[in-house]
Amino acid sequence: MSKIAALTQWIDDRFPMTSNWKAHLTEYYAPKNFNFWYYFGSLALLVLVIQILSGIFLTMHYKPDASQAFASVEYIMRDVPSGWLVRYIHSTGASMFFVVVYLHMMRGLLYGSFRKPRELVWIFGMLIYLCLMAEAFFGYLLPWGQMSYWGAQVIVNLFSAVPFVGEDLSVWIRGDYVVSDATLNRFFAFHVIAIPLVLLGLVAAHILALHEVGSNNPDGIEIKKKKDPKTGIPLDGIAFHPYYTVKDIVGVVVFLMVFSVIIFFMPEVGGYFLEYNNFIPADPLKTPPHIAPVWYFTPYYAMLRAVPAMLGSQFPGVIVMGLGVMVFFLLPWLDRGKVKSIRYRGPKYKIWLTLFVISFVILAWLGMNPTDFLGKFPGSTLEMATFLARVFTVIYFAFFVLMPWYTATDKEKPEPERVTG
Repeated sequence: MSKIAALTQWIDDRFPMTSNWKAHLTEYYAPKNFNFWYYFGSLALLVLVIQILSGIFLTMHYKPDASQAFASVEYIMRDVPSGWLVRYIHSTGASMFFVVVYLHMMRGLLYGSFRKPRELVWIFGMLIYLCLMAEAFFGYLLPWGQMSYWGAQVIVNLFSAVPFVGEDLSVWIRGDYVVSDATLNRFFAFHVIAIPLVLLGLVAAHILALHEVGSNNPDGIEIKKKKDPKTGIPLDGIAFHPYYTVKDIVGVVVFLMVFSVIIFFMPEVGGYFLEYNNFIPADPLKTPPHIAPVWYFTPYYAMLRAVPAMLGSQFPGVIVMGLGVMVFFLLPWLDRGKVKSIRYRGPKYKIWLTLFVISFVILAWLGMNPTDFLGKFPGSTLEMATFLARVFTVIYFAFFVLMPWYTATDKEKPEPERVTG
């Protein structure tokens, strides 16, 4: 026995290394017809690693102190060797994380990856999405720039709209009556320690749940139903390693090319990835003319602004904004279709999915801009942007509310017995 084999055996006697390698890579059989949409799961894992590593290096020089936070970021950018690169990797990674996750979620909507038996996989995925939103929100305050400060002020103030406990809740989140040094310290703790620990646990649970039930595919067919009677291997499955590890490397290379272009040539991306106001130190006495969250939150921000206040309270808008995120959890039970994949869906689902994507994109665009940027209706005080936000918010929720009806009555094509490639 070679020294490597002996070492492997020694480890296996004390830790299930080889069995896990087989269970999750060499003997985990995935459908053989994965396409472009199946890159984004592995890319999300890659970005998570990038964010953790770049974040560790940033915390070596960052100071979570209201009087020094902005200066410490400038110190990282100007004086720390390659500090500017690490900072841009982290800021670009934050936005690219959401790009990849949104495309990953879109894959689920296209091919029914939330359907039985993958309900728990979907729920874990949505919990990861919520953690990412919390992680991004807590991290957004840390540069202590103008938009960071006032964006956090606006978002935390939304919690004060909650009846009865709102004021106490917002004070508890801030740790003070205003966004201050106490807020910065607790946001730093959540961003660096608490949320990443939860996130890593959810990612592990997401992958374990996926490998328990098996991966979905563009045909929406369960490959475990057709197995070789001698080997027990799915007839339409291939080992994840080396076939899909090699395939994913191609996606990683393309992703890193795009990632590098953004970092080295346009890290602000026109103010969408890094707002220009965030290069100005936070000033509690000077409010920016237009306060808006980062682009990946703007669809929900547009929903918030679309809902009129009731009795001087923004609570109805907060409820709608929250429902806009939480309704995704119900997808496995709202979809009544007999097939999973968009390939065999009927026209109703395709139309509603198209309307949903359009509404999400337009709401994101509306949320990035002031409510008066399109002007008002002639002879009315209603801003056109507000009207559009209300229309597309209704379309957004109609996609979910009407799903039991249009999926149950859709004219679907029959699924094939085997995957079609």
